[in-house]
Amino acid sequence: MRAWVVHEPGPVATGPLRLIERDVPEPGPGQLLIRVLKCGVCRTDLHLAEGDLPPKAPEVTPGHEVVGEVVATGPGATRFAVGDRVGAAWLAGTDGSCRFCRRGLENLCPRSVYTGWDIQGGYAEYLVASDAYVYELPGGFSDAELAPLLCAGIIGYRALKRAELPPGGRLGIWGFGGSAHLVAQVAIAGGAALHVFTRDEKARELALGLGAASAQDSYDPSPEPLDSAILFAPVGDLVLPGLAALDRGGTLAVAGIYLTDIPALNYGVTARSSSGWRSSSGCGSRSTRTRSTGPTRPWPTWPPSGSPEPR
Repeated sequence: MRAWVVHEPGPVATGPLRLIERDVPEPGPGQLLIRVLKCGVCRTDLHLAEGDLPPKAPEVTPGHEVVGEVVATGPGATRFAVGDRVGAAWLAGTDGSCRFCRRGLENLCPRSVYTGWDIQGGYAEYLVASDAYVYELPGGFSDAELAPLLCAGIIGYRALKRAELPPGGRLGIWGFGGSAHLVAQVAIAGGAALHVFTRDEKARELALGLGAASAQDSYDPSPEPLDSAILFAPVGDLVLPGLAALDRGGTLAVAGIYLTDIPALNYGVTARSSSGWRSSSGCGSRSTRTRSTGPTRPWPTWPPSGSPEPR
């Protein structure tokens, strides 16, 4: 089969990925062999290719927004049958026995493994995945529509929950890429007033077209105090304006797996606002196996596939 691998991490312009031929893998106990139908491009894949996230193994295949068809099952794999359409996401497995797994916080498992980082991912014609961590996918959606939901959708949903947005609340989003545009639609459908902060003019236009109350540059002040905020852009400098925009008791959720350094905080200002911030990275499968209550629009033609989350 053909597969893309991270041959030598570096800037995308240097061509860090290489197309190779390798044997089709065999599913082991509790595993599925999946023929890849579609695989989305995530900002984390770019972090891996460029070396921000050091590869866990040589010649690793990125890709963790995988929609595919089960073509073989290993011993003990009983959740799916040959021919089923399934999804493979970022979290590929945990030990199932540590204190975090026992509390339902499998994303914090110290022995967790990840698709396209620890194990081979979806930039290939086939991959193997654990039956227990593969997602059942609904009908009525194309492969291309479902693929981004397996990371952008999961991360965005988790971040929205961690931000503790009250009903009809005021939400700010910093960065407006794959995850953010999905969260925006969910929040607006729930009655939230949404304010978007991004340096990209086209992203601001998209946000307003989806129903945002305002859209401005990343460092502009918020038009009103926010109940909740989510930082999607991997830029530590934006933690400060995110916190500054919060009303008393507000929460900032930091959604990325990678973030540049955060500047020193003015504790007096932060404490006076009684605000807090929390990470929402490393989502577990249990916390995201929730059916959607309404449709979201698929990602439009902008930005091109593989573009980073805009700041």
